[in-house]
Order: sequence, then C-alpha cells, then structure tokens
Amino acid sequence: MKLSVALFFAGLFGALAAVFILLSFGTDYWLLASESCNPDGSVGPGGVAIERGDVVVVQKETDDAVLYHEGFFWRCSFGANMRDENLLWKLWFTNQPHSKVCMHAYLFPFPVSHQTHNATEYDSAIIYRGFWSIFMLIGVAAVVLGGFFIICAAPFASHRLYKAGGGLFLSSAFFLLCVVVMFVLWVQVLDVVDIYVDHQRTALCPDFTLSINYGLSFMFAPVGIFFCLLAGLLFLLIGRTVQIHYH
Repeated sequence: MKLSVALFFAGLFGALAAVFILLSFGTDYWLLASESCNPDGSVGPGGVAIERGDVVVVQKETDDAVLYHEGFFWRCSFGANMRDENLLWKLWFTNQPHSKVCMHAYLFPFPVSHQTHNATEYDSAIIYRGFWSIFMLIGVAAVVLGGFFIICAAPFASHRLYKAGGGLFLSSAFFLLCVVVMFVLWVQVLDVVDIYVDHQRTALCPDFTLSINYGLSFMFAPVGIFFCLLAGLLFLLIGRTVQIHYH
C-alpha cells in the first residue's frame, strides 16, 4: 500500500514537472521589456526641442514605446502607446497587434553587436548563450527521457529503470536550476543591460528608458524544478524499495 501511494505521488510530481518544464521551454516569455524615448515630452515631432509656450499639434496617436518578449526560440517586438492603460496585457497572447515582428532569439536580454560590445565581450556573450542553451536542452531532454523510463519501469517493477528515471529527473532539475541562475545573473548582475542602455542613450535618444520584467516562462521553470526534485527523490526511493523487497 505504501509503495502504491509513493508511486502515485511520484508519477503526479513527474507529470507536473514535465508540464511546467515544457511550458517554460516552449513559450517565449522568459523576458518582458519595454523601451521608450522622451517620456517627459521635451522633444516634439522631428526631434525639435519643445520650449515653454510652444504649441504642438498631434495629428494622431502614435506608438511611443517598443514592447518585446523573448524566450528560447523567438524574440518578438511591437509598438505600443505608453498611455494605454492595458499596456502590460499587450505582452501576452491574446491582445497583440498585427505589426508584431518575431525573429530567432538573440543573446538575451538584448542582441549584442560589435557596435555596442568589443570583440572579447561579444565572444563571451556567444559562449554564455551557448551554455545556457545547452543546459536548457539537456534539462528538457532529461525530464522527457526520465518519464519514458518510468513508464517502462511500471509494468515490470524494474528497480533499475526506476532509479534511472529518478536520476534523470534529478539531473534535469540540476541543469534547469543552472539555466535559471544564469538568466538571473545575465539580467541582474552582468553589465550587458547597462551597456545596452548607455549605447541607446548615446546613439539614439538621451531620454531612453528601459523597463524589464520576468515573464511566465521564467516563473514556470522554478516550479518545474521543484517537482523534478520531488519526483526524482521518490523514484530513487521506490527503486531502492523494489530492489530490497522484490528481488
């Protein structure tokens, strides 16, 4: 009876882990960002400075911000109006304009180039992105393969397959934890964001502003890691129990 209960919860945790990890991997909402220029209205049409007493005639409401979201596969951007009360909702699935442009994901959170980074920084960013992508792929592959091993282990009560499945779930949790930590370091600790902002202010707009938020894809990853750890430990325990009592 205890073994049946443990199998039920281990299978439930494993299924939840796979769902959250695949959602995190397959949806492109690890990063949500908005960038805008001249939020205080000090520059008028054509880049002419507005002084006190000047009258500005606006013919129509235009987009004054760029919103984008990014994940493992795609980086999508589109224009928006900062005065829109539902600005944040435009970052989600159901309320995005037809002008949305998507491209293969660059080095997150912003595409680096030789113009904004020197050669050493550019190469380091490529290597960092490469490891992040590899760890992500290993974590996803491990949880899928672990689930396959567990399904094969159930009919035969194979302690080796249970242990192998548990080990794969734990391995997936480890690599995905590395993915989350690397992402946080990239956004919060490393200076890539500051370099990007400084370049935009120097080259394009002195009043350039940037807002960054973590998206649902990023939030799904720690939940999947938690369930991966629980499932992995339970399957290892089940494999040990089966080995002791049934072999």
